[in-house]
Amino acid sequence: MDYPLLNIFVTTMWIFLWVLWIFLLFRVFTDLFRDDDLSGWGKAGWSVFLIVLPFLGVFVYLIARGKGMGIREGRRAAEAEQQLDAHIREVAGTRSPSSNVDDLARLADLKHHGDITEEEFQRAKDKVLAA
Repeated sequence: MDYPLLNIFVTTMWIFLWVLWIFLLFRVFTDLFRDDDLSGWGKAGWSVFLIVLPFLGVFVYLIARGKGMGIREGRRAAEAEQQLDAHIREVAGTRSPSSNVDDLARLADLKHHGDITEEEFQRAKDKVLAA
């Protein structure tokens, strides 16, 4: 085995840079196709540019649209967090005071129209206020 230590280091560095390049290329394609502001023709043009001249295409994309990549990713993360919070609130059954007011208004409307009796109204009202 005649493979000096420096060659092992250089080979490892090239493999690392190649893997880094692949990740960067996938990141650019992911951002490109997730961008709702860019038209289909724009996405097609960038895709052709990235496929035909990948090194130059990625660098030009990062220069031209790099700042927007971070903004779009932050927006997506904030939307995902809001959806998760809403789902947790829904599953946990926590209710806001305004939803209690809405429930009471609905109950009063049902009572007013004669759909429920006074006794049913009081039981439902006590249940809403207890929650």
